[in-house]
Amino acid sequence: QVQLQESGPGLVTASQTLSLTCTVSDGSITSNGYYWIWMRQPPGRKLEWMGAIDYSGSTFYSPFVGSRASISRDTSKNQFTLQLSSATPEDTAVYYCARAATKVAGADDYWGRGTQVTVSS
Repeated sequence: QVQLQESGPGLVTASQTLSLTCTVSDGSITSNGYYWIWMRQPPGRKLEWMGAIDYSGSTFYSPFVGSRASISRDTSKNQFTLQLSSATPEDTAVYYCARAATKVAGADDYWGRGTQVTVSS
């Protein structure tokens, strides 16, 4: 079954760009019909959908991140990345990558374990 693993700095300075990579194994990010998704959960809050990139490379973003977010992929490495510019302490969260047949991942989809990112002011 597909496995996903998030990686990236655990600490980011405010105003800098938060950058995370999701490495996928036992499944191709170009597999027809799937979305590769970034979610996050800030402390004390619900999961938030940030955006996704589909099997063809098309990207989709949540309105709340606006133009700050950029999702890209490296098919040769079977990875996709999230970049969030102008980070603020409000971006502190556990970040998850996931795979789903829809743009938003549910509990029954495949998720990474999550990685804590803290944005310091």
